[in-house]
Amino acid sequence: MSLKSSFSSLRAGAAALMQRPLFREGVRDTLPMAFGIGAWGIVAGVAMAKSEMGIPLAVFMSVLVYAGSAQIAVLPLIAADAPMWIVWAATLCVSLRFMAFSFHYRPYFAHLPRKRRVALSFLMGDTNFALFIRRFPEAQPGGDYADYFLGSALITCAMWQASIITGIVAGHAIPPSWGLGFAGTMALLALTCNLLRDASTWLAAIVAACAAVAAYALPLRLNIVVAIAAAVAVGALAQHAKRRRAGAAP
Repeated sequence: MSLKSSFSSLRAGAAALMQRPLFREGVRDTLPMAFGIGAWGIVAGVAMAKSEMGIPLAVFMSVLVYAGSAQIAVLPLIAADAPMWIVWAATLCVSLRFMAFSFHYRPYFAHLPRKRRVALSFLMGDTNFALFIRRFPEAQPGGDYADYFLGSALITCAMWQASIITGIVAGHAIPPSWGLGFAGTMALLALTCNLLRDASTWLAAIVAACAAVAAYALPLRLNIVVAIAAAVAVGALAQHAKRRRAGAAP
């Protein structure tokens, strides 16, 4: 197959995907979050530029890794020439939440081929996960959830890559006084608040917040891991208790 025919096939596939209703809905739901994602990406890009990593390597890392929290977490370690195992350990700790995301996604995508699931997993992010779970609280048999996921995830990825590369290239020209990092945090906080719909989600959020603050002194941002573990445990117990009450009801 020639390069021209491959490009034509790819373009036709992209055009067909953009016509699907769930894909367009995913795009529509994610666009309001674009400012927060962009602000967060610019902050991450500026941080990478100031780490003296070099523009080509910073852009390469951004495209290859696509994990903002992990990128920011390891920058001081790389700048301090920390051992590689510490860099890997910090990345693992910060990215551990994606295991919880994968656990939630499993009922929706378990029927897809492995290659497609691996490709979708690269696009997982905090924003599109929150939007996806809000749109589809329960997995229904026969549902084609990949279209909505792709619509949301591709917008997030495109906005993130464009903004972080802008931050890397602009570097020192963007002053910290703009407070863009705060805008990104507020966008994520707004998403999180939308997911607090019942007593179990409120309880899990409160426990996670308390655990994160209580374990703040732990190294390598392990307080995030502790908060995630506490929230998952409390959420699972609350759901189990809810099912038991429903089963005991006449």
